Amino acid sequence: MPHKRVLRPERLRRVPPQFSWIDQRLVRNRHIEHCDVQALALYLVLVSVADAQGLSYYGEGSLARLLSMPVARLRQARADLIRLDLICYERPLYQVLSLEGPSTARIHDVQSIDRALQSLHARLLSGADRD
Repeated sequence: MPHKRVLRPERLRRVPPQFSWIDQRLVRNRHIEHCDVQALALYLVLVSVADAQGLSYYGEGSLARLLSMPVARLRQARADLIRLDLICYERPLYQVLSLEGPSTARIHDVQSIDRALQSLHARLLSGADRD
């Protein structure tokens, strides 16, 4: 077996406060809403087989058989999870990422900017009514 190395140390997962490897933030932060069934199935398997650092070496063939999924569909599910910043992959190594990462911060930043723009827009409109 090749030597394991953490692919993204800044996104090392830790046991969440509710003590389960399937972090409730997957639902609370609405990550789950952006995944199809195949991507969620792959995520569940990766979370289940990963070590304490979120690492696993399951190959495409093994995962495809385990999930009863064609390899092409498995690749699409993996690409979706990577795009959603839930996992990273450097063949043959997967890393399940912490949900506390930059993508969550970016979502909150965008929401904050959106609220600020809405507030500014409301103030401009109320000021325009006075003229």
